Amino acid sequence: MAFFRSSSFFLSVLTSLLLWVSFPGGGEIWPILLVALIPLLYSLFGVNTRSAIFCGLSCGLVHFTLLLYWIVTVLSKYGGLHWFLAVPALLLLALYMSLYFALFALLARFILLVFPAAVSVWLLPALWVGVDWLRAVLFTGFPWMDLGYGLFEVPVLVQIADLVGHYGVTFLVVLVNTCLMLILRLIVTRKTSVVTYAFVLVPVLCLLGGAGAYSTNRFAEEQQTSAAPDTPRITVGIVQGNVDQSVKWSPAQQQDTVENYLRQTQALFVSSHPSLVVWPETALPFYPPSSEYMQLLRDMVAGNSFALLTGAPWYEIIDRKEKKVNFFNSALLLQPDGQYGGKYYKTHLVPFGEYVPLKKFLPFLAPLVEAVGDFRVGRIEHPLTWQQARAGVLICFESVFPDLSRQWVLAGANMLVNLTNDAWYGKSSAPHHSLAMAVLRAVETRRSLVRSANTGISAFVSPAGTILRQSELFVPWAATSEVTLSQELTIWARYGYLFAPFCLLAGLLGGLIAAAKRRWA
Repeated sequence: MAFFRSSSFFLSVLTSLLLWVSFPGGGEIWPILLVALIPLLYSLFGVNTRSAIFCGLSCGLVHFTLLLYWIVTVLSKYGGLHWFLAVPALLLLALYMSLYFALFALLARFILLVFPAAVSVWLLPALWVGVDWLRAVLFTGFPWMDLGYGLFEVPVLVQIADLVGHYGVTFLVVLVNTCLMLILRLIVTRKTSVVTYAFVLVPVLCLLGGAGAYSTNRFAEEQQTSAAPDTPRITVGIVQGNVDQSVKWSPAQQQDTVENYLRQTQALFVSSHPSLVVWPETALPFYPPSSEYMQLLRDMVAGNSFALLTGAPWYEIIDRKEKKVNFFNSALLLQPDGQYGGKYYKTHLVPFGEYVPLKKFLPFLAPLVEAVGDFRVGRIEHPLTWQQARAGVLICFESVFPDLSRQWVLAGANMLVNLTNDAWYGKSSAPHHSLAMAVLRAVETRRSLVRSANTGISAFVSPAGTILRQSELFVPWAATSEVTLSQELTIWARYGYLFAPFCLLAGLLGGLIAAAKRRWA
């Protein structure tokens, strides 16, 4: 096809490569993010509708293949699929994700052709954010690494997330790209005046200046609050067990796994005395209600007078006669008195990893989850409480979804805890992505976030999004830190979460109006 020999195709692919170079786990050169979209956006001038769709598809397919390559490791090494099935599965997922890029490119072309630059510069970022949000909610959602997450290592740039969430950060990133592209286009075409440049640049610079001033001041305020002597705190310990995923669920390894965590936890008390210790998702590779190893845990917490928050599989017997049992991916709070101070059952399960969607209609897919159990969905009710801490728990994949942390805050959580097992991803970019997304959850809610990962990356994150301490990948690690406890209810938690749906409405409306005008012109 002629399109694949055109400059538009190469410009679209160039955007994909620039995004990879700018993202964590890739090139990690975050400033490139501010210009990475220019080739794709510029390619939409001078192409027809069909080619615009192909621009989006080409960019999306390359981008998501590079972004999600670790899916092959998950499916082949741990899912039991041969590589010649795992690779097509990755490509199908990337193709699905690229459909959202295609939708953006299609409507963005109409917007660029119909509206003046002073209008397009706002509609394109709104459309991009709206399409991102659509990808996060359709078919249970898969909002993996939106553009705003690429700035997670520069916390002073992401403080507006407490107003409009990480989507607001993405909006500003796309706004800068769009503005630069339009200025470049105006220079190349030489069909404009100083007034046109002013209409494009001045409002954009005002918004960026305001956002920059807010972020700088807010970042300084959060640092002062965290350092203030009257700020409530609790000393928390993290244990990263680094248990090999290939043997983790072996019955013969259960005792070694428990002793590994006990040994590392006891070591924490040599230099510090945490009030709360956090172990990762499914750190206990057995069902606590029926395991003899639970007594070892009870003895440890009683002897050191701390509470243990750990991940574990759990079951509830519904009907003994008919052998009906519900299984859950859970978080448990074990108190020094040996009682459970609370349990949380994972709310957002991983499709085809923890359950089979439409299982009645797809029974042949059931074996995919036999190794981990067909889990039931829990719900967010009350934070897990110990002393002053009221922990909202995000298990693994749940840290990707901002609304879950928002629900925890509305339920009264004054800190967030992310229990995860990223061993599935291997030594890939995925653990870096997971950490990046978790950091924005802290900023959006203004809650400290404690992240305990089986093989890393474990971390303590401040309410300002600063990573205070973090582990390396695939090493045993244990550390403690004082964690600040916050009661603040951010604007994002109250109203700002509606920013992305509003962007979808504005972007789609603008795109459809432009398409109608173009058709009837």
